[in-house]
Amino acid sequence: MADATITTKGQVTIPKQIRDYLNLDAGSKVDFVIHENGIVKLIPLNVPIQSLSVILHRPGMKNTSLEEMERSIKKGARNL
Repeated sequence: MADATITTKGQVTIPKQIRDYLNLDAGSKVDFVIHENGIVKLIPLNVPIQSLSVILHRPGMKNTSLEEMERSIKKGARNL
């Protein structure tokens, strides 16, 4: 288990073991979630876009360029 100490300014250094596990670097953003049972979770907000591609990709789906995405967004906005 990793532990840390709170400074007089309320700051905590996240132990290296935890930073490595969560892929946190200097400047990374995190969120704190307090559950009803009193457990507090630290959620990393800097998720690399590459890790999201697995979530968004569906079998048979073709790759789309940024330009194609921009055209589709503009087309959709005109139809509002």
